[in-house]
Amino acid sequence: MRIAFVIMSIMTIMFAQNNEIKLPAPDLDRGLPVMQALSLRASATEFDTTDLNPQDISDLLWAANGINRPDSGKRTAPSAMNSQDIDVYVFTKEAVYLYEPQEHKLVFVAEGDNRLLVAGRQEAHAKAPVILLLVSDISKFKLGEDSLKMIWAAEDAGIVSQNIAIFCAGVGLSTRPRASMDIEAICELLKLSESQHPMLNNPVSN
Repeated sequence: MRIAFVIMSIMTIMFAQNNEIKLPAPDLDRGLPVMQALSLRASATEFDTTDLNPQDISDLLWAANGINRPDSGKRTAPSAMNSQDIDVYVFTKEAVYLYEPQEHKLVFVAEGDNRLLVAGRQEAHAKAPVILLLVSDISKFKLGEDSLKMIWAAEDAGIVSQNIAIFCAGVGLSTRPRASMDIEAICELLKLSESQHPMLNNPVSN
């Protein structure tokens, strides 16, 4: 715990200086075999308030939608026509960050604890130290009417959310997929464009 606290302190200093946090490399050797992870997948109803350590956050985000084929830039989660429309925002008690898979880092978006906006009416979910918000930018789909693009967006968000769920099951973390949230307030906080749509969120805890 003390080591994790020291690392988080260092990361906080780095962020203050650079407005971004470079994450440690994902640990590709951790976790249960996939069938065992699937046997443990469940939607949590309670969340521990203990902070996640930097390695957990790194691995969680890479599993969610990180780059697993650097030569092509393709992700751990497929997307319609490889549009890579899903952005992952990370809500913590200190701030909101955007995950940038290309450099595997967090970029500051908004200060303060805004987890209640994502928890919506289920305020207990705001206790989770990290909430991942999945936002689709449907302008990245080059074909189709907006109604069709929203279907693709929902499908892509669902795949990322399931990546999160299987990762959490495999390493002993808790999560659940959620659609309830204050979408209007979130769009204002994150300064989202008209083509960016909050789709799902996943609280994550120990």
